[in-house]
Amino acid sequence: MPPTLIVLTLALLLGIQPITTDLYLPALPGLALEMGASMVQAQLTLTALLLAFGISQLFWGPLSDRFGRRPILLAGMAAYVVASVGSAFSPSMDLLIVWRTLQGAAMGAAVMCARAIVRDLYAPAQGASVMSKGLSGLGVIACLSAPLGGLLTAWFSWHAALLALSVYGAICLCLIALRFEETVPHKNPKALQLATLTRTWLGILRNPTFLAFTALTTFAYSGLFTFLASSSFVFIRVLGLSTTQYGLVMFANSFIYLLGTFLCRRLLVRVGVRRAVAIAGALTLSGATLMTALSLAGVQSVWAIELPLALFMLAHGIHNPCGQSGAVGPFPQAAGAASALNGFIAMVSAFATGQWLGTHMDGTTGPLIFGILFWSVLIALSAWTLVQRYGRP
Repeated sequence: MPPTLIVLTLALLLGIQPITTDLYLPALPGLALEMGASMVQAQLTLTALLLAFGISQLFWGPLSDRFGRRPILLAGMAAYVVASVGSAFSPSMDLLIVWRTLQGAAMGAAVMCARAIVRDLYAPAQGASVMSKGLSGLGVIACLSAPLGGLLTAWFSWHAALLALSVYGAICLCLIALRFEETVPHKNPKALQLATLTRTWLGILRNPTFLAFTALTTFAYSGLFTFLASSSFVFIRVLGLSTTQYGLVMFANSFIYLLGTFLCRRLLVRVGVRRAVAIAGALTLSGATLMTALSLAGVQSVWAIELPLALFMLAHGIHNPCGQSGAVGPFPQAAGAASALNGFIAMVSAFATGQWLGTHMDGTTGPLIFGILFWSVLIALSAWTLVQRYGRP
């Protein structure tokens, strides 16, 4: 496949995660109000999706090592389209949660395979740069997702915002069916045998490089998810933004993340993976500390959150590609399993974060701000210690 097609495929597959969450966020408060759902139920439409997303990767990963990435992608994207249509026409919150759970499981095939494809085709050092290009595409998709979701919700309803996901899924499905070529050089016929699977997972979990980069990606995504899961309620209900204004705020965050992926590629060339991650750790902690200081000083506004968050999002554009490619780097023969475990651990943490937020959202900005501070401290510590010691390509 031409390099441009590879990057486009990665961008669409990786971008399925932010579009599935961000397009839906502007509709979440109104949806909960229309269905008479509690805050916990509304959060469950996100957290159940992410838990299914994480768990499903444990199955998709070994399946893709055994049968190849292409058949898994075809099955996953077909299921995603069906689940998206079902979500859009759900008559109740309980049924919406069921469809979103299936959607999350199908989404796992796309993201897991994308990370594994990078390891199939590239060595670890080059893989971080290619992953960064794919995540730049994700940044573009994320930039458009929240504003589009806000407009669809304002002009039509939350049904239209969810139905748009089926269109995105259909585009991905067509691309895989018509242009994507298998990337697994040698399929592993024993990948699904219990003994082989157990040895593979234990070997991955004992690898210090995997653990270092997985800690980084887990803490980074948990910090991001803290913002995603609480921001629509904070900005719309607490700070009084409209759904369209909220969409523009999310556009700004995604654009800064996109700039972070460009900065990542420049840093990789100049200072390498470990120093790039260390610099990003400083940016993350600086942003969270400033946001907390403004909150404790009694400053409550959109800008008091957004300006410090810019540093967090810029750093996330560095942590994400370095962490994802670094975690699968040591496992060229088991990239699917390594990608699956990395994604599973991150999503379990995000699920727990979502459950905590669902019971602690108190009508203030506090849970969002202090949650981001908590994860930012862990991000910086892992970037400055674990990655520096064990993060050699």
